[in-house]
Amino acid sequence: MRHFLTTRGLPQVDFEALLDRGEAFRQGAESHALAGLHVGLVFFNPSLRTRVSMEVAVSKLGGTPVTLSVGGDAWAMEYENGVVMDGAAAEHVREGAGVLGRYCDLLGVRSFPAGKDYAADRREPVLTAFAEHSGVPVVNLESPLDHPCQAMADAMTIRERLGAVKGRKVLLTWAYHPKALPMAVPNSFLLGASRLGVELVLARPEGYDLDPDIVETARRNAAASGGSLAVTGEAETAYDGASVVYAKSWGALADYGHPEAEAARRSKLKDWRVTEARMARGRDAVFMHCLPVRRNVVVDDAVLDGPRSVVLDEAENRLHAQQAILEWMSHVD
Repeated sequence: MRHFLTTRGLPQVDFEALLDRGEAFRQGAESHALAGLHVGLVFFNPSLRTRVSMEVAVSKLGGTPVTLSVGGDAWAMEYENGVVMDGAAAEHVREGAGVLGRYCDLLGVRSFPAGKDYAADRREPVLTAFAEHSGVPVVNLESPLDHPCQAMADAMTIRERLGAVKGRKVLLTWAYHPKALPMAVPNSFLLGASRLGVELVLARPEGYDLDPDIVETARRNAAASGGSLAVTGEAETAYDGASVVYAKSWGALADYGHPEAEAARRSKLKDWRVTEARMARGRDAVFMHCLPVRRNVVVDDAVLDGPRSVVLDEAENRLHAQQAILEWMSHVD
């Protein structure tokens, strides 16, 4: 059974094959890998790109998507073991995932962190429970620690825009946002981009380090691919010579579970914004963001609406990358 929960542990040959297959789908390749199959898409949190791109990807592969919003058109669900279920949750994941696995041939699950206890969130209890109890392959549609579908689309976009990527500078920069956001996207971008042989730079303010195990894995990826990974606290000079600027906000790991302290920390960091002047320090740099993005907060209109922006291409590549992922998952070793 092939799950797709993270790019960590994915052999490099499979990583590159998925990128190549995603590119083939972008150029019009067809596949009926999911003909006659049903794919359940379970959302514990809102979605625009992930939901629509997954539903279309399943349909393009000949399958039937079945989408559920937990707590909306499906029962609220409990996922901890041994609890007395006298609260809001009417269904336990053991039965919920088990039933969906009897109806569907594959499942996709999207679940954000609770944001209170980092050790608990990084165990990814919802995603892990579905993989354990459903009995069918599971694809991660974003979890507390990881967003591997986004990572594959991002890597596709970098290769598409740069062509020869080896040795090019790719900047992942923290950006201001009025609230603390999950770390799944920046984690996954580091994990994916570090496999491309690029000079990867992570720029973040004090307190906004990413998970140390994720960073260490990215360092190993970079070394294995002939690239590098550097971390800096410089908001301006980090742009120098960059071919790609990827902006994303995330919550301060140093203040995890303490929203008032985190809000006070980030309130002083509004200058961490992507501007035309900063982009001009790069090497004909393109601008990337996973979307949705707050205009003139994360990035200026001039960048987002200008020729440097590839955010719509990046979003489109979610569809093509996910076709490749679903096709790969449907194959049984």
